[in-house]
Amino acid sequence: MKQKRRYTTGTRIGATLILISCVVALLAYVIAPDNSPNANRMLPELANKKPGFAIQALRLRKPAGGEQVSFVNGLINGRPDRYQYIPLQQYTMQGDSIIIQKFIDDGVYERKSYAVDACAAKPVTTLRFYLGSDRFGRDIASRLIIGTRVSLGVGCIAVLLSLTIGMLLGALAGYFKGKTDDIIMWLINVIWSVPTLLLVFAITLVLGKGFWQVFIAVGLTMWVNVARLVRGQVLAVREMEYVEAARALGFSHARIIAGHILPNILGPVLVIAANNFASAIVIEAGLSFLGVGVQPPQPSWGLMIKENYNFIITHNPMLALAPGITIMLLVLAFNLLGNGLRDALQVKSRF
Repeated sequence: MKQKRRYTTGTRIGATLILISCVVALLAYVIAPDNSPNANRMLPELANKKPGFAIQALRLRKPAGGEQVSFVNGLINGRPDRYQYIPLQQYTMQGDSIIIQKFIDDGVYERKSYAVDACAAKPVTTLRFYLGSDRFGRDIASRLIIGTRVSLGVGCIAVLLSLTIGMLLGALAGYFKGKTDDIIMWLINVIWSVPTLLLVFAITLVLGKGFWQVFIAVGLTMWVNVARLVRGQVLAVREMEYVEAARALGFSHARIIAGHILPNILGPVLVIAANNFASAIVIEAGLSFLGVGVQPPQPSWGLMIKENYNFIITHNPMLALAPGITIMLLVLAFNLLGNGLRDALQVKSRF
């Protein structure tokens, strides 16, 4: 009983982390302090700041006035900045002008004057960098939040692709056996013999670099595990009495496979799907780190590590540690969920 309770706790922790990640991904541009597209607001004066850094900034209206977007579009793609942000150390109001000490670097300021009419209704605001800023002065916390979409998206698409291809080929191989099984198993063995990253590189070179290309490339390399599992399960289930009864009633092969066999082997498939989800997140992060995954300025946790890993041994290691920790937590969450599903299925099989 103690062991069962421990697994249940781990499963709940994993499911909770996944649920939180899904909510963060859905409301990314609502939660993120920087809600500009891709959280790409660059403030070079504020580059490489440590976590918790805060500074006042003057908001100047942009000449174009900023693009107006709908709520739904803003929720999906973010909202272009309507203002230009100018970091400052202090400011004073003099008539129709605002005099500021513009922040250039620590201890270095420049006196500037701007017309009040050119500023926002509330001209001065406070910028907070909860996890610091990168070398371009972008908010790390905002890019982490929006990068959640990439990791969950690549996992979701990769799992759907791997399940679709793997269940189809595995079911055909296990149900029909014979030459069909030999051909599909030969294909599985060929794909299995090629290293995953090498195969992903090859597919990426064919499809090109980009957001959706990574999703497809990762998905096309993860169906082998599913196919092998489904084939083994179908080989066992096809000899069951209810399958023989379906054949005796004259049901078509497609109806027997889709309506009677596959629904009874979904348990193990769900377990491997959770594990594939975790693997897809790691593979995407590795591809982005190597420069063949998601391309700038779109935020990706692997890309953020690539851009900031040299700061690990310098004054601001959090720039690279923060995305690394988020990858670890999300992968751990899916592994905990997969372990919980596995244990639950083992318990059910005893009754």
